[in-house]
Amino acid sequence: MSKTGLQALLTPKESVLLLIDHQPFQFANVHSHEPTMIVNNVIGLAKTARVFGVPTILTTVVEERGGFLIKGLQDVFPEQKPINRTFINTWEDGRVVEAVQRTGRKKIVMAALWTEICLAMPAIQAMGEGYEVTIVTDASGGVSEEAHNMAVRRLVQAGAVPMTWLAVQAEWQRDWARESTVPGLAEVLAAHGGATGVAFAWETQLLATSR
Repeated sequence: MSKTGLQALLTPKESVLLLIDHQPFQFANVHSHEPTMIVNNVIGLAKTARVFGVPTILTTVVEERGGFLIKGLQDVFPEQKPINRTFINTWEDGRVVEAVQRTGRKKIVMAALWTEICLAMPAIQAMGEGYEVTIVTDASGGVSEEAHNMAVRRLVQAGAVPMTWLAVQAEWQRDWARESTVPGLAEVLAAHGGATGVAFAWETQLLATSR
């Protein structure tokens, strides 16, 4: 796994996105971030993956008790039923591993609730099986700041690369001359990009009225 050089950056053709347990029960005890920020970020990340055609795998854990995947995230992939499992460690569920293997891709981008458990366990195991793992820290959350931060430190020591969702988006786009994905990204940024999205929407409005 290369940590430097152009080949260390993410590309849509090499990536697969794995989103783990963004469910009501899991959100209930998230204290590392403001929960609505994680909701915004993970939906923005999922929409970005859809723009670039990055295969996305959704999972839940005992959803009959923990609740279904949050609606905003499920709405990005309405045709996809999340893999509902009993294993705490997602990577111990063969259906998840097989879904990743079917993509033929070795760079897994992961986000999960909670960071210290549902992100750490599968990421560490997947890296041990030859996958390169990028963890999206602001689309994940833990039961406390300490829990989240210790998990990120543990994962970095194990070889994972920490990134934020907008950084993932930028690496997948890489060049604004790749115009086919720009309209889709503009929609994602306008809806989920915070102040950048507001500014971008204003610029778009100015362009529209100047014609």
